[in-house]
Amino acid sequence: MHKTPLAEFLACNPFPKPLTQGFFYREKMRAIHRITPDQPFKDILEVGGGQSGLTALLFPQAQITNLDLDPQYAQAKCNQQKQVRFVCGDATALPFANQSFDAVTMFDLLEHVPDDKKAVSEALRVLRPGGFLLISTPNENWRFPYYKFMKPICPSEAEVMGEWGHVRRGYTLTELKALINLPCQKYATFINPLTVLGHDIAFSSLSHRRRQLLCTMFSPLTWLSYYLHKPEAKGTETASAWQK
Repeated sequence: MHKTPLAEFLACNPFPKPLTQGFFYREKMRAIHRITPDQPFKDILEVGGGQSGLTALLFPQAQITNLDLDPQYAQAKCNQQKQVRFVCGDATALPFANQSFDAVTMFDLLEHVPDDKKAVSEALRVLRPGGFLLISTPNENWRFPYYKFMKPICPSEAEVMGEWGHVRRGYTLTELKALINLPCQKYATFINPLTVLGHDIAFSSLSHRRRQLLCTMFSPLTWLSYYLHKPEAKGTETASAWQK
């Protein structure tokens, strides 16, 4: 097996309170693991990896180049690993030669990039033939908060998108296909209409203590919905794999 086994990968959830307030990140990691091919990639480009280090966690034997606009992330622990090289750069002007990488990952990136077409074009330019482009992004079901009754305890959607630096809400799978123009090999949704409660509570305006209490109270529902969720079921975000 070339990619990290699922249980081991999920155990490395870097988000604080990974089983309560950070549970939504576990959902993301599982979806990414589901769509990632188990192949012996040697050189992988992670675009916009910041300080999460997800690609290095997923493929610990590969050489990872993590490109991000923020130079401060160079000091992040995940970017100090021997297998990881940090490069400060722009997703729309990658400083790499054509066909330099076996895989390119763009986890939660495209919704932040104004010129998403150029970013995808650049990713495909540096991707070797037969290589994979792995993406996660919000989809057409995403909104914040998901349920209207949560609005009194949550910031507005505009405030959240501004804070997170989103320039668009997300993409349908059809929109991604038009943008990437490659065969979609696999996709998996995550954060479904029940587990989304934990996600929205985690980013609500409540105090940390109250957020923790509510996430703990909803844990049985969250875990059950998580285990029952199928890759093609309704979710608010999508992970997908595309082969060049």
